[in-house]
Formats: sequence, structure tokens, C-alpha cells
Amino acid sequence: MLEIIYQDEWIVAVNKPANMLVHRSWLARHETQFVMQTLRDQIGQHVFTVHRLDRPTSGVLVFGLSSEAGRELSQLFEHHKMSKTYHAIVRGWLQGEGVVDYPLQEEHDKIADKFATSEPVSQSAITEYKTLAQVEMPYPVGRYESCRYSWVELHPKTGRKHQLRRHMSHLRHPIIGDTAHGDLKQNRGAAEHFGCQRLMLHALKLSFIHPFTQQLISLEAGVDETWREMQRQFGWTR
Repeated sequence: MLEIIYQDEWIVAVNKPANMLVHRSWLARHETQFVMQTLRDQIGQHVFTVHRLDRPTSGVLVFGLSSEAGRELSQLFEHHKMSKTYHAIVRGWLQGEGVVDYPLQEEHDKIADKFATSEPVSQSAITEYKTLAQVEMPYPVGRYESCRYSWVELHPKTGRKHQLRRHMSHLRHPIIGDTAHGDLKQNRGAAEHFGCQRLMLHALKLSFIHPFTQQLISLEAGVDETWREMQRQFGWTR
């Protein structure tokens, strides 16, 4: 059963669990559970995808309840009229706040794009970040006698593939649990000491002007037990 955080006659939004695919894919034929199909069965009607979250990312995921609603919502995403807020736990002490303006080369999937003939192009990518809390824990990781973490708020201003994960890696503060762009020793340490078995990236909030009512909609998704347990162990209460 998915947690529905908003529903009206045009839109439905859920709190997507980590490690659940949004829809069926031939790249993951062995999977049996998908957000789109689960939600359709749960509310008894078809839903239309308008954006995606990476499989390991949790948080706010919006669907249209008609093809028209899907088109209108997709336009909001395409024209950057959605305000997105993510939370992440990253390696090390990331200080203060700032803007990452670092172009990213288009990523090709090793399987889906293996026959692509064009060279990946560099695309503008901008992310705002702000550190919310920091901690140092007395557990050795790799060659270090302790491990440091930062709780970070992220606001992507562009929508490149794996943008937040790649930008945090560029800053040398990769997101904990990121197996593609992260620190494998830190990932193993977080799993061993704090029970972290997921990517610590959560789509916390999504705000936009409703395309049919013209009212401001602000959707927020709570974090899961893994997040709550890490925050408890780190003493992060804000």
C-alpha cells in the first residue's frame, strides 16, 4: 500500500519508497512491484506519469489522473515551474550554503543506450545547497578513525540525469548509499554501523501552481525508518 499524500480530481501524489521502480522496464524484468501499477490498483483508475525519481530515491512523486492532466503537469516540469526540495546525507562536513554550477555530460545507460552513435554532450546543470546539520561519529571507516556526515538541503534548478548525486560527488561530498557516484567504503561503514541499506536522498517537497485551479500546491513527504534511525543516532532533531 502506497502512502497517498495528495489527491483531487486531476492529480494524485504519493510518497515513493526507496528502491521501488516508477514503472515497468525491460531493464528490470525480474521486478514485480512498480509504483505506477500499484497506485493504479490502489485507487482503481489509470494514472499518467509526468516525472520520475531514480529507483533508489524516495519522496514526492506526482501523477496525472487523465492524459490532459498529465500533459499539463509535464509542461510545468519541462519549463522548470516546479520548485523541488531534496534532503540528503553526505560524506564529510559540507560547510554553509552555495550553488553548484557545473555542467554534466549526458549519461548513456550501458544497456539501453549501448547502440547509441552520438557522443554524449555537456549540459548546463545548477544545484543550490544548504547544510542543515553535521556530526562526527567514533567509528573507523577506511583509513580514518571516525566518520563525518552532513545533512544537506538541495534545490535542483535543472533536471539532468543523476544531477544531485553527481553534483555532490563533484563537491567531494557524495551522498551516502550512492553505489554509482559515491564512496564505497563510506557506504559499507554506514551499513555496518547505522543499518543504512539505501541511497540517502529524499524528495522532500514539491511546490507548483495547480494547472486547473491556479492555487499554490505544496506537497511534502515524510522520511522512512532508515532516515529516522540515522537522524536519531546522529542527534539531528530539527
